[in-house]
Amino acid sequence: MRKPTAILIAGSTASGKSALALELAERAGGVIVNADSMQVYRDLKLLTARPTAADQARAIHVLYGHVDAKENYSVGRWLGDAALALGEAQAQGKLAIVVGGTGLYFKALTRGLSAIPPVPDDVRTKVRGETESADTAELHARLAAADPLTAVKLRASDRQRILRALEVLAATGRPLAEWQEGAGNPLVPAGTPAVFLSVPREELHARIDARFDAMIKAGALDEVRALANRGLDWRLPVMKAHGVPWLQRYLADDISLADAVMRGKGDTRRYAKRQETFFRHQLPGWKWLTPAAAHAELVKP
Repeated sequence: MRKPTAILIAGSTASGKSALALELAERAGGVIVNADSMQVYRDLKLLTARPTAADQARAIHVLYGHVDAKENYSVGRWLGDAALALGEAQAQGKLAIVVGGTGLYFKALTRGLSAIPPVPDDVRTKVRGETESADTAELHARLAAADPLTAVKLRASDRQRILRALEVLAATGRPLAEWQEGAGNPLVPAGTPAVFLSVPREELHARIDARFDAMIKAGALDEVRALANRGLDWRLPVMKAHGVPWLQRYLADDISLADAVMRGKGDTRRYAKRQETFFRHQLPGWKWLTPAAAHAELVKP
């Protein structure tokens, strides 16, 4: 059987994806390609649990910390960056190990991405300005009236994706659902090994709590303080990274540190549940394994 040129490793936050990818990269001489939408930002090294300098010395890591916080990094941009990374790994005869928890990235990687035209900055600014005072439920209702097929796929609380759909409609005059009907080409061939690390709920919650505490102890507050001092638009993706809004409120003396940490952990737990739901329904062909089983299967002795 022909050896795969790539292996895909996903899972909920704190499930052990990065550790597995690192061990596999060392064993196979592979390149680790990031598929986490927050780990692309250079401003939040600790709070997004990016690989440490020691980890990066053990294997090649790409697409980590290469984007400034002021940028609205998209799935399309990641797919373009990933295409270059996968091509370079293949040219060097190295296994590409794509690891992360962002389901949309993996969906685009394995199924292709619709050729949706970029939204001009002036249109985005206009839409954001017109919708700034509206609550998210109202925006979802507005989208449902104009693009019901897209609206039904989105949670009524998912403000970022609702705004994205409204921007596409304003920029192109066509519903996002119509654009998505014409899928692009996948970057990895059918049959590429793809695993999702499954951790029991109580254990996963304990891992999330312990990691959040370790982030705070390591200096995550300094990262958030530096980010707040930049005065960036609160609607940017990086400003919604788990823990950032609550820790900023603590730094502004709105809430206690204990409250901020508790709420940050809660947000992370809920996100982990959404990750599992996305992969179960949107990428049903993936193999769900415990971290131990995935290690036994992928990291050959």
